[in-house]
Amino acid sequence: MRPRLQSTSLHRSVGLAGERLELWAVNPWRKASLLVIVVLAAFLIGSAVGTISGALDLMDPVGALITVVAWEAMVRLRRYWQPSDSSALGRQLLDMARIGLLYGLLLEGFKLL
Repeated sequence: MRPRLQSTSLHRSVGLAGERLELWAVNPWRKASLLVIVVLAAFLIGSAVGTISGALDLMDPVGALITVVAWEAMVRLRRYWQPSDSSALGRQLLDMARIGLLYGLLLEGFKLL
């Protein structure tokens, strides 16, 4: 049995943010816009990592290490996420972040060829 947390203002504002986000995203247009925002933000991060490491030419191994560690963390988090959870929004956001990051990195890789 998990101990019940105190209902402090920090817990109400930060701890319940996921539940509030799910309630906000019940509307399909809001959910779609949130997923598109996450894809575009991850694409921006992926293209920024590729551009910076390509421009500096010294940070290629470090950029690759950071990218692989972030990618593996996202894959492992997705694997151990409870599928019986009612919160499918978190999994969808994580998947969209992975897709955007991969697309940004691939596009930068093709530009650098």
